[in-house]
Amino acid sequence: MRGLIIGRFQPFHLGHLATIKAALEEVDEIVVLIGSAEQSHTLENPFTAGERFQMILNALDDAGITSCMVIPLRDINRYAVWVSHIESMIPPVDVVYSNNPLTVRLFSEKGYDVRKPPMVQREAYSGTEVRKRILSNESWHDLVPRAVVKIIESVDGADRLRELALDEGSES
Repeated sequence: MRGLIIGRFQPFHLGHLATIKAALEEVDEIVVLIGSAEQSHTLENPFTAGERFQMILNALDDAGITSCMVIPLRDINRYAVWVSHIESMIPPVDVVYSNNPLTVRLFSEKGYDVRKPPMVQREAYSGTEVRKRILSNESWHDLVPRAVVKIIESVDGADRLRELALDEGSES
């Protein structure tokens, strides 16, 4: 059986890793779909699809997880055909794991077995929280896998976020 997990992974954090591990207790393989792959260099989406792809691959490799494929996907912003768009870009899946209400609704309407994975320390393990902590110079390294820290540091992601915040602040 193959499962699907969709996220923006801005950045990939320990909650994402826990979700993948939990799903792999139920399925043999996971497709990790990087949504909104065209988005980058904004406060909400600071990392490129390539950076997110590498974050996920390296974190999975460090965790010894080999039964995942990672696929970036551009958003089409048309919910009526969104599931069909995803189906055309990935191998067939049996189960979709999501806590996003819209994702749950759209895949359920298409007849998919949609399961809500447990959310692990959601107040800490969220991309929003990681980005907030980076921006406020708070500790964030313990919220993401070590491989993700290395990639964020290698692309100067903290400074990128701070510069994006300054740019957005000057536009008002």
